[in-house]
Amino acid sequence: MTGTRDLSVVIGLGRSGAGAARLLQSLGDRVVVLESRSDAELERQADELGRQGIEVHLNHGLDTSDILGLGPQLRRLVVSPGIRWDHPVFEALRARGVTVQGEVEPAWQASRPVPWIGITGTNGKTTVTHLVQHLLSSAGMDVEMAGNVGQSAAETVLRRRASGEGLPQWMVVELSSYQIESSAAVAPRVGIWTTLTPDHLERHGTLDNYRSIKRRLLERSAVRVLNADDPDLRAHAASWDAATWVTAGARREVAPGIEPDLWIEAGRVWCDRDGQQCDLMAADALAMPGSHNLQNMLLAVAAGLEAGLDGPAMERALRHFPGVPHRLELIRTWQQVRFYNDSKATNYDAAEVALRALEGPLVVLAGGQAKIGEAGPWVQALSRSARAVVLYGQARELFWQRLQEGGYPGRSESCAGLDEAVPLAAALARDLGCTGVLLSPACASFDQYTDFEARGEHFRRLVAEL
Repeated sequence: MTGTRDLSVVIGLGRSGAGAARLLQSLGDRVVVLESRSDAELERQADELGRQGIEVHLNHGLDTSDILGLGPQLRRLVVSPGIRWDHPVFEALRARGVTVQGEVEPAWQASRPVPWIGITGTNGKTTVTHLVQHLLSSAGMDVEMAGNVGQSAAETVLRRRASGEGLPQWMVVELSSYQIESSAAVAPRVGIWTTLTPDHLERHGTLDNYRSIKRRLLERSAVRVLNADDPDLRAHAASWDAATWVTAGARREVAPGIEPDLWIEAGRVWCDRDGQQCDLMAADALAMPGSHNLQNMLLAVAAGLEAGLDGPAMERALRHFPGVPHRLELIRTWQQVRFYNDSKATNYDAAEVALRALEGPLVVLAGGQAKIGEAGPWVQALSRSARAVVLYGQARELFWQRLQEGGYPGRSESCAGLDEAVPLAAALARDLGCTGVLLSPACASFDQYTDFEARGEHFRRLVAEL
């Protein structure tokens, strides 16, 4: 019996890889997981999957012959997002007729015919994903949120298929560039593109390549929702044959060639539906700070309209939105100083947005694993809003250099990690008369943490212990 089943090989025993392995097994495949590392936690996961009938090989590198040797029934290779899509082994397997796909694609195929709302962008996609899920669920719809936030799409689909509930009405899925480039079949009912600034260039090489990957998701979407306030998206507006545009400003102030379908005037959100302008809701319905969150709100509202929601229902839901963990999240007020967790800010642009959104003066904690990008505007924002910057982690020497080159006038301190940085930032806030301490790293977390969520939770614990 084993020999007659299709073989799916999953590369990477992360959260998404394990979810994909379980889903494929539930669909009848024989599944083998290959993981290049080994530690106590991976061994525990391997044992658990082994008890479920999934074969796991730890300390196993990528080798074409080894993978082909796993069985003649090899039909599919599922790749975790952290592995380069153009790896030579994957190219060799494609040439042999093996389907190579990302971990999102099995979830897409197993969730047919559920409509997806796919959300991508350099910054803002997590907030928009949470907002869309909140709008739909507040209206009584059965909706699941998954992808690059919370549970993986495969884990979510597996859970729903195994439950008595069946599949949901909607899937709201955050998708990174890594996931999009490896999931060519995913074609959402609604695609949302929040922003585009340089990111992940160490993986994608050029901004043009990064942009083209993001664009593929929208091109495959039945409805395309785009942010007219983003300079890069606006600059390429003429290349779209059909799109729904939103702006947090007045309709007449948008660049020529763009006719926004959602806009804000006189404190109200307006929409254009089939040539009819209508007053949809109050523009202050969402309490999150910053003009970028008005853009995020409008992108989510556009998805809500496509799902059949009306303005009053969405306004009520937005007024009760609890916020997004790790994104400008107010953790605590201690000795009149507010502590904000913005661990999701993993690049310069996201960190700059946070600085614009909050009233200063601030003490900012920044550091981690640095990315390729333009640091100048971030340093300028620090110069305006931060009286002190506490640098930590692998990037602290590089960031020190960036601050000096950019003429940052405030105080700079350096620490190994957050254990020392948080109490130091609290003391600096008191001594310098600052109103807030902001963790906004402008870096990936992988030098010291498994992901940005783990970094944010560590910050939360340290702030609670002050």
